[in-house]
Amino acid sequence: MELLYAISIAVLTGSGIWLLLRPRTFQVLMGLSLLSYAVNLFIFAMGRLSVNRAPFVAAGEPASLALYDDPLPQALVLTAIVISFATTALFLVVLLASRGLTGTDHVDGQEADD
Repeated sequence: MELLYAISIAVLTGSGIWLLLRPRTFQVLMGLSLLSYAVNLFIFAMGRLSVNRAPFVAAGEPASLALYDDPLPQALVLTAIVISFATTALFLVVLLASRGLTGTDHVDGQEADD
């Protein structure tokens, strides 16, 4: 489970960095989104991964904080999702306005050969 989780974070990070290095602004925007997803998964993993465990303490077991998941990473990820959604919407509006003014979505303003 941890290996699959680590590989998915690595793939999202690698794809995001590759897209960030592309010349088109839409690809840069998608790269930023993929990187934010990778960071969200990483922060969420800090709250502990557990498989086949109940999310609550069963009757008869001693109540201990070690049996619960940490809610702070979950709250941070939820906040990051909302902020990244708003930032992506803002970037899209700026991208559309820039394309309307310049006629291209290239970062340097000139057409590339790809």
